[in-house]
Amino acid sequence: MRKGQNPAKFVKDVPRPERITVALLNYIPFLSGFYAETLDVLKVSLKSMRKDAGLQFDLMVFDNGSCPEVREYLVKEKEEGRIQYLILSEKNMGKGGAWNVMLAGAPGEIIAYTDADVLFSPKWLSRSVEILETFPNVGMVTARPFRTPPEFYEFTLKWARDNATLEEGQFIPWETFLEFNLSLGQTEEENKKVYAETKDWKITYRPERSGVQSKDIVAYAGASHWQFTAYKSTLQQFLPFDMDKPMGQVRQLDKRMNDAGLLRLMVSDPLAMNMSNTLGYLRGELGREKVKSKKKIGFARRLLEVGLVKKMLLAVYNKIFSWYYS
Repeated sequence: MRKGQNPAKFVKDVPRPERITVALLNYIPFLSGFYAETLDVLKVSLKSMRKDAGLQFDLMVFDNGSCPEVREYLVKEKEEGRIQYLILSEKNMGKGGAWNVMLAGAPGEIIAYTDADVLFSPKWLSRSVEILETFPNVGMVTARPFRTPPEFYEFTLKWARDNATLEEGQFIPWETFLEFNLSLGQTEEENKKVYAETKDWKITYRPERSGVQSKDIVAYAGASHWQFTAYKSTLQQFLPFDMDKPMGQVRQLDKRMNDAGLLRLMVSDPLAMNMSNTLGYLRGELGREKVKSKKKIGFARRLLEVGLVKKMLLAVYNKIFSWYYS
């Protein structure tokens, strides 16, 4: 038998969630090898995200089965009020499985999704939302211009030709282009050819608003699944994601949005940067300093770069990893 009344009945109102939910997906299974610096990367990402984002937001973190040290850190962040919603998965559900939970459960009207290795610059969120709210039928907005596969923004170009000013050219500066691609493990030499042979699509759009003088808003064609801002109602059209691998199938979202006739856009300035699994970018180890001549590299390092040796060692690493985490 119940004794007394539930005190919650006398609460007159409850706090409302922010209009925007930033949803971060994290996975750090251990703190050695490939993942040795990833907890530090996560901390830097969270700090940069909060620094002058330009708009208020609630933070949701989905941890995809990380090690105890990482979970302890996230729980502490939650207890100290820096994370509003924390989901700790017992096991790695893969990116698709995590998206099914995050994109359906985030309370905000707008969701700004990010991987856990993204470094943000001031106004990254407000600039993304400005494009999201200005252009019609936007699927997703990424807070950095970079060159993405054209087949994923075909509809965006088609729309822009009829409704905006569309320009083709080398609008992304070489340094900005190279900076991002080096973070993916590519070399400067191979990117020179790619940069010369590819182009950017710049879209200038002025919305029609009765009684209000509107201004031109510039965006680039393209976007990506590693970081994007979108309406929750739009993302729910593509749920659930059925991905049978933890990684490698996330371009399903890019393709589905293009096929559905939604715009995929990027801000014109580099307001988000991929740090990958180290803090090398912040130490100045990326960029031109990372591309060293063979004369400056020791014998042991050159040996590790020999094709057959590298292939064998990586195979051993992958086998050990699969024993522990498959």
